[in-house]
Amino acid sequence: MARRILTVFGTRPEAIKLFPLVHALEGDNRFVSRVCVTGQHRGMLDQVLEIAGIAPGHDLDVMQPDQSLDALTARLLTGIGQVLDVEQPDWVVVQGDTATAMCGALAAYYRKIPVAHVEAGLRSGNIHHPWPEEINRRIIGTMAALHCAPTETAAEALRRENVDPATIRVTGNTVIDALHWVAARIRSRPELAGGLADLEARFAGKRIIGVTSHRRENFGEGMQAIADAIRRIATRGDVALIFPVHLNPNVRSVMQAELSGLDNVALIEPLDYPHFVRLLDICTLMLTDSGGVQEEAPALGKPVLVMRETTERPEGVAAGTARLVGTDAARIVAEATRLLDDAQAYAEMARAHNPFGDGKSARRIADLLAG
Repeated sequence: MARRILTVFGTRPEAIKLFPLVHALEGDNRFVSRVCVTGQHRGMLDQVLEIAGIAPGHDLDVMQPDQSLDALTARLLTGIGQVLDVEQPDWVVVQGDTATAMCGALAAYYRKIPVAHVEAGLRSGNIHHPWPEEINRRIIGTMAALHCAPTETAAEALRRENVDPATIRVTGNTVIDALHWVAARIRSRPELAGGLADLEARFAGKRIIGVTSHRRENFGEGMQAIADAIRRIATRGDVALIFPVHLNPNVRSVMQAELSGLDNVALIEPLDYPHFVRLLDICTLMLTDSGGVQEEAPALGKPVLVMRETTERPEGVAAGTARLVGTDAARIVAEATRLLDDAQAYAEMARAHNPFGDGKSARRIADLLAG
C-alpha cells in the first residue's frame, strides 16, 4: 500500500528546499503525496509554488501584520493539527528551522505520527543566534523519527545530542537539487529570469555584489551597520550592489533611509527564485545574513561573506566558501575589499569545494521514506 506523506512548509526558503522532494514523491507510486502550506511568507511563498508547479491541498494563510511569535505559533499548531486530523498521514515532512517546521513536528508528535526532518542537525551553539531558529530546530530534533542531515557535520551534531544513530542519514541538501532544477529551466526558458536585464545593462562593466539581509537578530543596530557597510562599499566606482530588500519593515525602513538615491545601489523588490538564481549567476560575491545563500552561492562558485556572528553551516566556513564577518561595518567593508582587490584571495574562495550536496538529495530522502 502506498504511504501517505504530508509535506508541511510555509516560507520561501522551505518551499525552495522542499519542492524537489515533493516532485520526487509525486512521481513515485510508492507514495500518496499531499502538501500543506501555512502562508508564513505569503507572496514570496506563492512565487516558488508557481515556478515549481505545486498546488497545495491545504493553505492555512496564517500570516497577519505584526503578529507576535507566540500568536503565530498558536495559529500554526492548531491549524496544522486540523489538517493532520483530516489527512491521517503515515509521515509528516518538515524542513529546517521555521515556526512552521517546529509546529508541524509538534502537531505530528501529539498524534504519534512520525516526522521526517529535512536539513536536520544544523547548530550554531547559541540559542539567540539565529533567533528563534536555533531553538526551533533543536525542538524538532527531539521529536523526529528520521533526521535527514545535509552533511556529516550536521549528523555528528545530532549524535552528540544522543539522537539514535539509526535514525540519522546524510542525504545532502535539497537546495542544490532546487538550484540545478531552476538553472536548467532558465537555460531552456531565459525569459523566466529576464527581469534583471535592465539592471545588468545599467551596471555593465561593474562587478556586481548581491546583498540579502533579513535576520531578526540583526534588527536595529545590526541592520544599521549593514546599511553603513553597503554605503561605504558603494563609494567604489568599479562595483554595483543589487539588494532585493526584504518586506519586513525592520529591514526596509533602514535600507530605504540609508541607501536610496545611491547611483550604484539598486534597492529592488524581493526576487522570485529564478531571478534570484540569476543574481547569484551574475554577481561577483554575496553579502548575506541568510542561511540558504551560504549553500547556494558556492554551488555557482561565488564567495559568501556572512553578516552574522555565528553560523549553523560551519561546513562552508571550513571549506573556504564562506567567511563570517559579523555586522561590524568596518569588517564587512574590509573583507569585501579584500575579495575585490586580491585576485588570489577571491580565487581561493570561488574555487573551494561546495560541501552541501550533489543534486540528488530528494531521491535519497524519498527512498528513506519508502522504508
